[in-house]
Amino acid sequence: MIRKLMQSIREYKLSSLLSPLFVVLEVVMEVVIPILMAKLIDDGIDGDGGMDAILHIGGILLVCCVASLLFGALAGHFAAHASAGFAKNLRHDMFYRVQTYSFSNIDKFSAASIVTRLTTDVTNVQNAYQMLVRIALRAPSMLIFAMVMAFRMSVRLSLIYLAAIPVLGIGLYFIMTRVHPIFKRVFKTYDKLNNVTQENLHGIRVVKSFVREEYEKEKFSKISENIYQDFSKAEKRLAFNMPLMQFCMYACMILVCWFGARMIVSNTLTTGELMSLMTYATQILGSLMMLSMVFVMITMSRASAERIVEILDEESDITSPANAKTTVPSGSVDFDHVSFSYSKRKDKCCLTDIDLHIPAGMTVGILGGTGSAKSSLVQLIPRLYDATEGSVRVGGIDVREYDVEALREEVAMVLQKNVLFSGTIKENLRWGNPDATDEEMARVCRLAHADEFIRTFPDGYDTYIEQGGSNVSGGQKQRLCIARALLKKPKILILDDSTSAVDTHTDACIRQALRDEIPDTTKFIIAQRVTSLMDADLILVLDEGKIHGMGTHEELLRTDAIYQEIYTSQQKGSVPQ
Repeated sequence: MIRKLMQSIREYKLSSLLSPLFVVLEVVMEVVIPILMAKLIDDGIDGDGGMDAILHIGGILLVCCVASLLFGALAGHFAAHASAGFAKNLRHDMFYRVQTYSFSNIDKFSAASIVTRLTTDVTNVQNAYQMLVRIALRAPSMLIFAMVMAFRMSVRLSLIYLAAIPVLGIGLYFIMTRVHPIFKRVFKTYDKLNNVTQENLHGIRVVKSFVREEYEKEKFSKISENIYQDFSKAEKRLAFNMPLMQFCMYACMILVCWFGARMIVSNTLTTGELMSLMTYATQILGSLMMLSMVFVMITMSRASAERIVEILDEESDITSPANAKTTVPSGSVDFDHVSFSYSKRKDKCCLTDIDLHIPAGMTVGILGGTGSAKSSLVQLIPRLYDATEGSVRVGGIDVREYDVEALREEVAMVLQKNVLFSGTIKENLRWGNPDATDEEMARVCRLAHADEFIRTFPDGYDTYIEQGGSNVSGGQKQRLCIARALLKKPKILILDDSTSAVDTHTDACIRQALRDEIPDTTKFIIAQRVTSLMDADLILVLDEGKIHGMGTHEELLRTDAIYQEIYTSQQKGSVPQ
């Protein structure tokens, strides 16, 4: 796990090394200062050195203090630079990894969980890293140097510090082992909280129209209360850390004062040395306290680090093969006895034994009830998912032999719930073709019957689209998405119930434009309305993941019971008894 995270340090290695270097120099200065203080007292104040000794030693003491301040500031600067850069690279690496995921990879984590890992978890790891490159080295360095200097002054008194170390170590071990599982659970609950928040914001119109605000508040409060309870439990256990530290610190100080005073009386210790030992006691116990803080932060960040590494280690189950084909010869599509399961289990297939051969340029309509796997069928064409059994061929070549990007460049999909991104209409359209001219964009918008409403906007094609397309209607959004897909000039066009929000006249005009303008493009049209598919070259009727019927409109009216029932119910407005 650590090796994986360290790969994200990259250009911040120098800052990560300079910070510990300046930390060590700062510690050296701080450890030297008590020695100078002892010398100042023993030689300058109690000794015969007089004012000359005081000025000489005081000057050296001042230089050491300024140097310690400078080294500390530089250590803090480089630690902040290294940790912020490390976090930036982590977010970059995670986001880029997510971009390579297939739909099944994203389904595994959920969008809310990925957002939590990119934000909260990265922040936790960033704070831990900053502490590691600064305090994690400062504390043991201070402990070692201060112990060495204390032993040089008095071995007997320094043994008191050694006795405190195992007491603190055992206490910290018990605290950390009981806190880590709680933090691990908390971050999973954060995923649920993010999910509830996203769901509420995306569906806020539905929430308000059904007056379900109180229900949503209760749901949010319940998860938030779980986080509060877990954090409270963790913090209560971590609270034992400070009393334990204080007990050890004051116990050591009392013992040093007691035995030190007796040694001064017996002339085996000077006043300056006792003052230095008191300072070293503070430094040693302070370093132990800093170590305990590091352990607390590491405990908190360990769960976050594990979740981050899960994202970085996840391999997409859809990748381009070696020597992948980069050219799609034609828009022909063949399903050779294809079965598909989202869970990869052959006994739970949502598509079963699909055998279908579509020549290039054909218009294929797909009809079926909810859950009949219409969308699942077309998602196999651009290889959003891989078939569990059988093979899908585009242009006579198995889709698994293509470079994934090359294949998807030739397949345009328009979903019922397609997405517009924040930006102008032009910027959204250029997702289909970054180099498209204004004339090309206007042409595809006329084909999709979007040009007429775009020109009613004061800014026309420069109109700003809010996040998610919230400032345009559902029908307008679908027509813009169709135009965006047409701008790709694909060999295969898939319309997945993408005209459901437009009226029947506009739907008919769009289909007529597709027939006339892109006759060589293979078109798959999923629709709930029979009128949207009547003029298709071939209509598939799906039922429970199987092809129930296949043919033209007239043929299916004669031969397929499901098609007859749907057609009759839509034409007469009632289901035949």
